Amino acid sequence: MNNTLANIYQHTAFTSSELEIIFKAHEKTFLKKGDMFLKEGQLANEYYCLESGLVRSYAINSEGNEITTGFFGKDEIVIEVASLFLRTPTKENIQALTDCECWKIDFNSFETLFQTVNGFMDWGRTWMSGALLLTKQRSLSMITDSATERYLALQKQHPEIILNTPLKYIASYLGITDTSLSRIRKEIANNEKM
Repeated sequence: MNNTLANIYQHTAFTSSELEIIFKAHEKTFLKKGDMFLKEGQLANEYYCLESGLVRSYAINSEGNEITTGFFGKDEIVIEVASLFLRTPTKENIQALTDCECWKIDFNSFETLFQTVNGFMDWGRTWMSGALLLTKQRSLSMITDSATERYLALQKQHPEIILNTPLKYIASYLGITDTSLSRIRKEIANNEKM
């Protein structure tokens, strides 16, 4: 049994035989650092269960700048929900920040599982609720927390992002400039020395 798929599809509604059916619907895939999972204007036709590596999603703003909208790490689902489920072209790009090993499932296989595996709908609802909650928390954090608080929370919750991601991507994700992020990191380092 694959640990990544077991962690992602962990739900009380699934029997071991149903999990086997779910796992078999996935195909092992490798992407190199810099490879694109999805490009703006494309239609998302699959999602990926990330076994190893780090991925970011980003959009291009009206001035032509890349703004990081999210990060994906081990045992997370790399997905552009609106494009996949609403069947519309995406406004986001999804790119591998490191070499990635993942399990891909296409939309048709997902739909088949949705129709044939008991509990798949419940699992999907649970996953979507969790994803929506995280999005809401991030939106509120951008309004109520200082840039330093947002950085410290990211550092605590996802240290792999801090260690493996260029600072300009982290800065845009936090809604600040590279210069501000450098100042925040310096202040934190100075405070830790005291």
